[in-house]
Amino acid sequence: MKYPSISIIIPTYNRPRLLAECLRAIASDPYQNKEVIVVNDAGSDVSAVIRQAAKQMPVQLVNLGSNRGHVRARNEGLSLAQGDLVMLCDDDDLLLPGHIQRMAQMWRERTCQLLYSDAEIVNYNHANGKRVPVARTAFAFDFDPALLRQWNTVISSGILYDRTLHDDIGFFDENMRDYWDWDFFLRASAACTLLRVPFASVLYMVSALGQNLSANHTGMQRSLQRFVQKHQLEPVSVSSFTLMLNEPGLQPYRRPTCILWNGSLQFCHE
Repeated sequence: MKYPSISIIIPTYNRPRLLAECLRAIASDPYQNKEVIVVNDAGSDVSAVIRQAAKQMPVQLVNLGSNRGHVRARNEGLSLAQGDLVMLCDDDDLLLPGHIQRMAQMWRERTCQLLYSDAEIVNYNHANGKRVPVARTAFAFDFDPALLRQWNTVISSGILYDRTLHDDIGFFDENMRDYWDWDFFLRASAACTLLRVPFASVLYMVSALGQNLSANHTGMQRSLQRFVQKHQLEPVSVSSFTLMLNEPGLQPYRRPTCILWNGSLQFCHE
């Protein structure tokens, strides 16, 4: 079986420096058969960032005329994807070098799956125009359908799946907003098997300045209510991946993982 082509979809909004780091990390991966689709959700100009990244790999920039939200941006990118497989990544997260290649190899061995890797939650500060990590914690959970109805135990950045999955379950639900990924995983799990890759090869970056989407507690509560009603779930509380790591009820489900990151972000810097 040939190595599949992969479309990596990245929505972005007013974070050109972080986007540049995200793209440099992807470019450093040895996997060659990939395209990157960056969807700028009517944010600041990122054309210079794209031109620089395009020197190393195929990158397509889509500029939306008005701000439609990150879920719509992902759907716009998905509609343009030409790859056999789709990989997602947030513009502020980082895929460690080798992540794409490893995930593609795992998919070749286990086709028709949605693969997700373990991650490290990395808290950081800003200093001299760069991110400085101050704390890191592994995020690793086996796939459990019952658990997934209580907690979102899958981080979307770095997931890999067959593009035709959307033919069966539709695109990302733009009404879910903050819980679009959890909604997608619940729908996907009814159509295919979710399989964990036990390598912490994704860095889920959390700024001390509270710039992450999960900092919007009020908006998340409204979105959570719609999400719970849609999937007929038992009541759940607003949470985040960081808070989940301290949940007593989740501790028995956490799993050991292979830590790959050496603590330096040099691989994503010029």
